[in-house]
Amino acid sequence: MKFHHIPVLFNETIEMLNLKPGQIIVDATLGGGGHAGGILERIAPDGTLIGIDRDPNALAAARAHLKEYGDSLITVHGNFNDLGTILGKLNIPYINGLVMDLGVSSHQLDEKSRGFSYQDDAPLDMRMDPTQPFSAMNVVNEYEEKQLAKIILEYGEERWAARIAKFIVENRPIHTTGELTEIIKAAIPAKARRQGPHPSKRTFQAIRIEVNGELEILEGAIETAVNFLESGGRLCVITFHSLEDRIVKNTFRRLERPCTCPPDSPICICDKKASIKILTRKPITPSKYEIDENPRSRSAKLRACQKL
Repeated sequence: MKFHHIPVLFNETIEMLNLKPGQIIVDATLGGGGHAGGILERIAPDGTLIGIDRDPNALAAARAHLKEYGDSLITVHGNFNDLGTILGKLNIPYINGLVMDLGVSSHQLDEKSRGFSYQDDAPLDMRMDPTQPFSAMNVVNEYEEKQLAKIILEYGEERWAARIAKFIVENRPIHTTGELTEIIKAAIPAKARRQGPHPSKRTFQAIRIEVNGELEILEGAIETAVNFLESGGRLCVITFHSLEDRIVKNTFRRLERPCTCPPDSPICICDKKASIKILTRKPITPSKYEIDENPRSRSAKLRACQKL
């Protein structure tokens, strides 16, 4: 099993984690093991990396890629939303750092049968965890028109959401990504199709987010990660679209300034204390060189914080 995997913002993430030998680090989205390799190089052999991923194929690829690190790598099939349960089962009370690289990994995009890409004709799938029963087939063929339009508008930020939803419902059943792409193209006026990104990009993003519940679990996952961080430990989150980045930014701000007292209150009476210090007032973005080498990185943003 071999995947082409290019870790996004690799050097910036490794630097922000401030790694030291012997630490316990979590890669909550292990993928092909790109970031994990850089982490293990700095914490092994006495340190431990816990790699979590929803995709069994990704876990197998990462284990093969990182086999030289032996017992320093622990892989877990699961969702980063289950971090507390996973660490509890491993009897790990605290961690020194955690990284989340959100979105679709390179090998998932490259594996055509997974149905993540609008560039290929494949079954409507888009499941990050192929063991879950719910897929893009359910969203596209079973959701009501208003529900579809709402998802495409909110998760895809697509101005033609209502029209796309109408065309999808009128052309059911839809079985493949190729069929869906043609329907989306037909729904968007020709002039609009000639401007901006691929006409299917936003709709595919919206359906993928819905299938995998990506946004609804993010805030809680960040809070759990912070709770498990030891003082001085760091959390790095890489996002790929504005919806994710907004959640990360707002959650970081709330954890750094949790006071809920009225602005005109002379003293704080809510007694809520800051739990983190934000390390990135503005997100770190890829260099021109990285974007040229890996075009998929162009929308990436890295935000980091440190546990107080």
